[in-house]
Amino acid sequence: MTSVMGLLEERETAARARAEELRDQAERILAELAEAEAVLERRVIARTEVAEALAPASAAAEGAAAAPRRAGGSESVETAAPIAGSTVPRWHAGASTQVLAADYRRIVELVEDQPVDDEGVSAKELAVRLGLEAVPAKVEGVRSKAKRLAERGWLQALVTGRFMPQSSTGAAQPAVRRPGGPDGGS
Repeated sequence: MTSVMGLLEERETAARARAEELRDQAERILAELAEAEAVLERRVIARTEVAEALAPASAAAEGAAAAPRRAGGSESVETAAPIAGSTVPRWHAGASTQVLAADYRRIVELVEDQPVDDEGVSAKELAVRLGLEAVPAKVEGVRSKAKRLAERGWLQALVTGRFMPQSSTGAAQPAVRRPGGPDGGS
């Protein structure tokens, strides 16, 4: 007759073997998942790069198609609806966010909605507020767009990697004086 302790030891050994087997499977699956996510991220970046490279060509074609309408006076550049994937125009006095494509406009609005004394908004926070998953591919896509907006004067990119509204685009912000400006920086 087998003892109770012997039966419990056999069951414990079987459970330990099963747990080790599942641990090995989990490690293999996690390695495959990491590889698949890396491939996905590279493909998202490649698609973004191609879209950026093709954007000037599509903008030139759009400009040629819009020229006859503007010549007739029926439509102005400011009232033409921006096309997704179109280039981001440089900010200038009197520029409205309406000239931006919807995704860029939403990023500017989210950054401008931050309190004036805030430290800015990270790309991850922007991605979440845009309703995107906080995965690296989505965050980097948002970061790329926010940086493009900063390069064109719509936002201010901080050295911390966060984004703030430009003083001239945010309605609630006072003008920021810069050293060496017309008033001597004081």
